[in-house]
Amino acid sequence: MLKEEFSEKIKEYMNKINIEISDKQIEKFFDYMNLLLEWNEKINLTAITEPEDIILKHFVDCATILKYIKDEDKIIDIGTGAGFPGIPLKILNEKLDITLMDSLNKRINFLNEIINKLDLKNIVAIHARAEELARNKEYREKFDIATSRAVANLSTLSEYMLPFVKKDGMVISMKGSNIEEEVKNAKKAIKILGGEIEKIDNFNLANTNNIRNIITIKKVVKTPKEFPRKAGKPSKEPIY
Repeated sequence: MLKEEFSEKIKEYMNKINIEISDKQIEKFFDYMNLLLEWNEKINLTAITEPEDIILKHFVDCATILKYIKDEDKIIDIGTGAGFPGIPLKILNEKLDITLMDSLNKRINFLNEIINKLDLKNIVAIHARAEELARNKEYREKFDIATSRAVANLSTLSEYMLPFVKKDGMVISMKGSNIEEEVKNAKKAIKILGGEIEKIDNFNLANTNNIRNIITIKKVVKTPKEFPRKAGKPSKEPIY
């Protein structure tokens, strides 16, 4: 896709979610897309490879959580993969302080190239597992927001995310459709881990037939020190 067409498409879709995007931001997203496609030939970063789908299902999708975030919030993006939602958030709001975390070092190498090529500041990529990093006092309960997109079921995800969030902070979980049973099954885990569901926003992404749910969880009390459990346990034995 040529830059002119890319520019028109991303403006059109961002406008549908009430986000105005500058030429400088469009340039960064265009470079991001091209690097993503280039690296995707070497390592598996995304199954979505059509430029218009990347704009809608990656960039615009990530942008839908911007309205829950304040300037200068300290955010950790758990299981960020190719940088979603953390890098689009950073492009759209330079004031955010973002930590990208992923368990695969190849992805961290890609993320560092993106950070350097796009000249992004106050953003770091860390090679780690959530279960281990959340026990490090430099990271435990140090963030205003923990976010994640399509990483695990909500019970497992809550155990990954809530330990990173300070009291009165928030977890933002980005989900697709049909989440009712998943939410029901996660209520016990969320309570045990110190959170409570604040709201669930359901919508069609940029007026398409792509259904999205954004679950926001408020951290009301500190997470008990025994959580998260050892690596692998939250996914193999979710709290139900």
